[in-house]
Amino acid sequence: MGASDDTLYMIIYHPKYLEHMQDPYHPESPQRLDAILKKLESSELMGGCLVPEAATKEDILSVHTPEYVDYVQNSGEGVIDSDTTLHTETYEIAVLSAGGGLLAARKSVEEKKPYFALIRPPGHHATPGSGGGFCYFNNIAIAAKELLKEMERIAIIDFDGHHGNGSSDIFQNSKEVVYMSTHQWGIYPGTGPANFVGEGDGEGHIINVPFPGGSGDFSFYKAFDELFRPVLNQFKPEMILVSFGGDAHYKDPLTGLALSSFGYMDFMKKIFDAAKELCEGRLAVYLEGGYHLQAQAEVVAGSIAVFQGKELHMQFTDISDQLGRGKDAVEEAKEVHSSYWKL
Repeated sequence: MGASDDTLYMIIYHPKYLEHMQDPYHPESPQRLDAILKKLESSELMGGCLVPEAATKEDILSVHTPEYVDYVQNSGEGVIDSDTTLHTETYEIAVLSAGGGLLAARKSVEEKKPYFALIRPPGHHATPGSGGGFCYFNNIAIAAKELLKEMERIAIIDFDGHHGNGSSDIFQNSKEVVYMSTHQWGIYPGTGPANFVGEGDGEGHIINVPFPGGSGDFSFYKAFDELFRPVLNQFKPEMILVSFGGDAHYKDPLTGLALSSFGYMDFMKKIFDAAKELCEGRLAVYLEGGYHLQAQAEVVAGSIAVFQGKELHMQFTDISDQLGRGKDAVEEAKEVHSSYWKL
């Protein structure tokens, strides 16, 4: 489906992702993905998309415990937490989401270009033994585990508005993965302080920048330029994976961060440039949160435009962080990690 030029195939998507529903009024709704698809089509950015197969149970078990996987697969109707419910079709769609993440990683490795996995349900809150925060299986971690069969160093950059506690838990003891997160401090899930750096072999490989509310474009630039990029230069990842959350946007109803659409584009361009310079363009991006439909669609489409070397008109461009409200959070994280990296 889509264009004949395979250079346009940068998108992973399965129609069944639209069938996943927590409840009719839940913020993690099919409308999120539908709005993105319509924006891509109207902006002539869709090109074409690749349809994934489901991840295997073995793939899921590379990250999650057998007991938890069996619970998701066999519970029928149930509850994981107050925001995350199980239905009879949940397992089928969740393994398709993980399969989309795996395909994005594999295609990026093969073709040395970015792929954007338009997958749902999201994944970065899923720990080895539990889900939560709208997540069931940790899509990005499952992809990283697959890549580590052939690679030695993977970087995960998580700039969802919420801390990816699941991804952090999964890799906190690993020297093969650097996990970097910008997130709002004090909201769900309440994890990700600057002074948590990982444990054992992974000490120094978990990098958290817990921003105060109101942190936006200039705070995020400072975090990338002064912390994330120097670490990437020294770590020398063979691939970069991104947990992409549109909920750091100032329009998002569930957080208090202040990234503009321009800020998203600049941040993604910095990551894209790092991938080209450090790992031959290998970059896979995974849809996580983001709950203002138009802003979410705009920043996803804008990111894909960046990958395609195109420009997209932006609607949500208010910049309210000229002084860098989150600069102290960046300085604290830099001080913590100066023991591990040259900053």
